[in-house]
This record gives sequence, structure tokens and C-alpha cells, in this order.
Amino acid sequence: MGLKKIFIPAVAGVLGLLIFNSCSVDIPKGATAVQNFEAEKYLGKWYEIARFDYRFEKNLNNVTANYSKNADGSIKVVNRGYDYVKKEWKQSEGEARFVNQPTEARLKVSFFKPIWAGYNVIELVDYKYALVAGNSLKYLWILSREKTVPEDITARFLKNAEDLGYKTENLIWVEHTK
Repeated sequence: MGLKKIFIPAVAGVLGLLIFNSCSVDIPKGATAVQNFEAEKYLGKWYEIARFDYRFEKNLNNVTANYSKNADGSIKVVNRGYDYVKKEWKQSEGEARFVNQPTEARLKVSFFKPIWAGYNVIELVDYKYALVAGNSLKYLWILSREKTVPEDITARFLKNAEDLGYKTENLIWVEHTK
């Protein structure tokens, strides 16, 4: 009986720590989220231009993200991509919420509640091109309203990411053929 009283709380505590650590909504050291952010301008369709190789986006090209406002003020996220190995479209829906105030481009996003991850817009050019950092140096995206990004903006984003410690040579450049 005494062992159960110790074992069950210990297991619950370990599970709690694992869940808490997987729910990090931090921003990478040295990075700053865009200030004076206007969420309404950010809504709509974005093309994923580059990313690191994530398990949840494995073998996906033609990746897009659509953002729209929910009635409660949160943001609906619909990610879609074509799995070129399985030859099928995949789609996932999630929700994003601001970590602080809505004028700071620092959000947390969840596709599998209660697990949340950081989504930090760290550079934004005319609401047409965005550099987005996750909660660590393992997560980075370059997004665009178009299927391409001008070379000067790409170079600027890559330099800024490298200055933060990202290994940009490991980026996957997403094809948009469909």
C-alpha cells in the first residue's frame, strides 16, 4: 500500500514534467518577436519556402499555411502539403494564441492539445515575407505570400537566422509545383 502512495505521484510528476517540457512556448535566445504586429494583415495564405526536416512535415512539398480569425479571438491554422512519397495531400488544423499582447508576434500554436509550441515571427517584410522561429533552434520557417522570395530578402533572413545560431545549411527548400 505504501509503495503505491509513492509510485503513483512520482509517475504523475514525471509525466507532468514531460508534458510541460514539450509545451514550450519560448523564443530562441537573442531573438525578438516583431512588435506593433497587426494580426489582421498576417491572416490569409502563406507559402512555406524553407524549413528544417520535421517529422510532422516529412516528405511534404507544396506546403501552405492559412490563418483566419476564430470568434474567440484565437487564430485558426490550417496547414496543407503534398506527400510526394505517398502521393496524397495531408492537412492539419490547429489553433494559435498570443503569448502576450496581440501587438507582439509571439504566439503559441497547438495541433494536439494540450501540447503547445512557440511560433514567433522574428522578421516581417511588408506582411509579404516572414521569418518564423519556433521555441528553439530546431524550428525555423521562411514564409511568403508568393511561391518565391526575392534573393535579397532570402539572404537577409538567412544571415539573421545564422546570427541567432541556426544551421541554415540544413534547411529544406520547399517545391511548389501543384
